[in-house]
Amino acid sequence: MIAFANRAAEVAAVAAQHADALDREARFPHETLRALKDARLLSILIPEEFGGESASLADVAEICSLIGQNCASSAMMYAMHNIKVSSLVSHGRDSNWHCDFMQRICEEQLLLASATTEGGIGGDLRNSICAVEIDGDNFKLGKDATVISYGAHADAILVTARRAPDAPSSDQVMAVVLKDQCKLNRTTGWDTLGMRGTCSEGFRLDAEAPAAQILPKPFAEIAAQSMLATSHLLWSAVWFGVANNALARAQNFVRAQAKGRPNVTPPGALRVAEAASMLQLMRANTLDGLRRFARAQADSDELTSVGFAVAMNNIKVGASRLAGEIINHAMLVCGILGYKNDTPFSIGRHMRDVLSAPIMISNDRIFGNMSNLLLIHRLDPHLAS
Repeated sequence: MIAFANRAAEVAAVAAQHADALDREARFPHETLRALKDARLLSILIPEEFGGESASLADVAEICSLIGQNCASSAMMYAMHNIKVSSLVSHGRDSNWHCDFMQRICEEQLLLASATTEGGIGGDLRNSICAVEIDGDNFKLGKDATVISYGAHADAILVTARRAPDAPSSDQVMAVVLKDQCKLNRTTGWDTLGMRGTCSEGFRLDAEAPAAQILPKPFAEIAAQSMLATSHLLWSAVWFGVANNALARAQNFVRAQAKGRPNVTPPGALRVAEAASMLQLMRANTLDGLRRFARAQADSDELTSVGFAVAMNNIKVGASRLAGEIINHAMLVCGILGYKNDTPFSIGRHMRDVLSAPIMISNDRIFGNMSNLLLIHRLDPHLAS
């Protein structure tokens, strides 16, 4: 962990240097990506047998948090890349092509993106309109992807689609498509309130590639056994980092006030204390989720259980809400100096970035799914896990 943190600190410093510029210009964080590649942090989740470092998801979450304290867009890019890597690690070992591809990720420090959303279904990841068409040893695929985060900058994209043209919308597969195997025609831009550096534009994606690049496991298994948990946990780590930095700025503001009036407690000190308790809760929930996921990886029944899915969903919903509350407290503490963009206490970018949290897989959609699950799932009455 220490070695990863030291390498991540160097990346975070680079991200901090360019964060305001990429937010202002809505451009991709090229500098951060270069630093991630130089630090060889794009492949740490991959097992050592393929050239990686067999890092845990907790290691990756810590890196997401450290980068997130300096640039939310850079941290989200790193988180989303690792969500895709985790799918390969968990579900690609039975395929020679995907094992070789993991080695290539390590050697070349490739950046992975995801194309799971689609026109006509929105953010419903578990349904597709487009379909894979097998032609001999190859497949063809055309997808109206409403969002492919940093798709124009990725070395490969993991795409979901129906297994065949006559398959139900929920019978999906996931395929790896290299950048020279597809054409991306931009359909929508990315002029947004926050997370501007993720460059999450929409594209018409047309691809043709060997059928061996389709992951052997159904996407339903990939989503349930790795993608749901890693998404919610790594996103939560990013939001923790953003909230942590905003609160640190508010704390520094209060300290500066206290120095000016040594015998008077600054009015914002109470809000800092209240927000610190929320930050601790956010941290505890995320760490508990990481520990639970690590245990579940050795227990397939737990990994696919209703209770596990509910727990991971609750972590995402809780983190996305708490981060917003913490940053709002920080803004109230810092006042106009937090509202302005050119002060050491500025948290406008933090606030705008974290507003994306409740709508990245909408909290309403998650609650809708959980309301059905909780009709059949009994709440755990035990405090200890």
